[in-house]
Amino acid sequence: MENASRRGFLRLAAGVAGVTALGVPSAGAEGLHAVPPGHLGIQLYTVRNLMAADPQGTLDALGAIGYATVGVSGLYGHTPQAFRAMLDRAGLRAVLTHLSLDAIRGDWQRELANARVLGVRYVVVPSLPSSLQNPAGYRQVAGEFSAAGAAARREGLRFLYHNHGFDFKIVDGLPLYDILVRETDPRFVNFELDLYWAVDGGQDPVRYFAEYPGRFPVFHVKDRAVDGSFEDVGYGTIDFRRIFRLHEQSGIREYVVEHDQPADPLLSASRSHHYLRNLRF
Repeated sequence: MENASRRGFLRLAAGVAGVTALGVPSAGAEGLHAVPPGHLGIQLYTVRNLMAADPQGTLDALGAIGYATVGVSGLYGHTPQAFRAMLDRAGLRAVLTHLSLDAIRGDWQRELANARVLGVRYVVVPSLPSSLQNPAGYRQVAGEFSAAGAAARREGLRFLYHNHGFDFKIVDGLPLYDILVRETDPRFVNFELDLYWAVDGGQDPVRYFAEYPGRFPVFHVKDRAVDGSFEDVGYGTIDFRRIFRLHEQSGIREYVVEHDQPADPLLSASRSHHYLRNLRF
């Protein structure tokens, strides 16, 4: 797969795009809402090995499956301008880019300028180092995030933090994640909620919508198998219909599929896309 030609990628995409989601509950006609097609995307981390081998072919295949947007996970040695050109050719729109904590501590203005070239709306810190995974560390980065978010806002961008399971460690009766939500300025900092990691961390995502409404404009739509492993969206245990019904309360705008360890990345991408395009809630 990693050495496949662009034509091979497109043949595979055409084949998997027609997959019928056997075993996936039917989306009832009684549903009033659906995931907006123009806001259904995929995090490129899902197809990272394919991107390293053939980025244009991989992006073309994702566009052929039917994705409208992507979340950027590195540029694979390309300039922002060249990467944007590949996205444009594939008919894809980048809605977010993941940038490290070091990025906001370095030349943040340059990073923001690159993000504007990519055309994203959101700049996202995807994780915190282990040295900061404690209440004092979260309070420290809350201040850094608010400052970085204010700078992003001046450039027409929005700043988000993406969670992992460790963010929900309970210390003194409170998940560490809640420190960030409570102590960041909602004008400048909001959240890309990874649904798998929230559930795996023992939390119900809808609790956050009730307590902190409007602060979750992006979901990482990632499913969890019975054994706790990653699964294609709609084939695991997470009740996406229940979560998505609260779209007004959560503030969700972008639905971004992710699978951390897919055996067949494009097949996984197609199965997840098929499920979400047919889901009604």
